[in-house]
Amino acid sequence: MVSHAQWKLARDRKAAQGVAESPEAARHREEIRLAFELGQAVFDRRRDLGISQTELARRAGMTQPQVSKLELGGTVPTVPLLARLARAMDSELRLTLVGETSRVAFTAREGEAA
Repeated sequence: MVSHAQWKLARDRKAAQGVAESPEAARHREEIRLAFELGQAVFDRRRDLGISQTELARRAGMTQPQVSKLELGGTVPTVPLLARLARAMDSELRLTLVGETSRVAFTAREGEAA
């Protein structure tokens, strides 16, 4: 699997050269970006809670390697898995998709401390 940094560097080089990206490559790039954003949101919330990957895995019915892969953007989680993660982190999942922009965040449930 290509790391996020390698992927971004390759994308930036193509853009600088003016090489048109195929629709399939653009879709793949978008999937990678969203997977990375979801993983970063899981990582941020887990760190805010002060819990380990192992503890999050236990709470969400996953393995620690699965949590690690998710946090690194190496997998696109299903909606049921996102729901389990939100419950495991006492969080709300907020996913905003508008045009080509997105925002992903697991936040403390209203009325609860982070």
